[in-house]
Amino acid sequence: MASEQMATDGADEAEARPLDPIDRTILRLLQEDGRASIRSVAERVHVSRANAYARINRLLEDGIIRGFTARVDHERAGHGASAYITLKIVQNSWRTVREKLVTLPGVVHIALVSGDFDVLLLVHTVDNRSLRELVLTRLQAIEEVLSSRTLLVFEETDLVLGD
Repeated sequence: MASEQMATDGADEAEARPLDPIDRTILRLLQEDGRASIRSVAERVHVSRANAYARINRLLEDGIIRGFTARVDHERAGHGASAYITLKIVQNSWRTVREKLVTLPGVVHIALVSGDFDVLLLVHTVDNRSLRELVLTRLQAIEEVLSSRTLLVFEETDLVLGD
């Protein structure tokens, strides 16, 4: 999975406090530039640095901000092939399958979903040969995977969530 600096204070179990418009703006600013300074964020949302610092810490503590990571141009980073892969898996095998999927090279997102398939993966590989190896050798070897479907990505655009 994508490497992230994760907040690990158990905030997942507690319900997060409601967000106000300033919190939402801070989130949008940090999504646009995770390296923005506290001072810059404070100025842009019209609060003191201490207030901005406290709000960002609360967003981290509440698990709303799960970490900070770089947005990567995968093709320029040497991963010329990207695909969404759908999996049908044996009923009630999600946890076992997830444990195996997180070890696979190139897998950057894993989601348990509803509908015609059970799992959706986003993968980035060096080339189509590596993608083929991942799908036909590694994924098909997972006992609980009943079937897969690969959707090649021709172009992608990352969006920053708005208010």
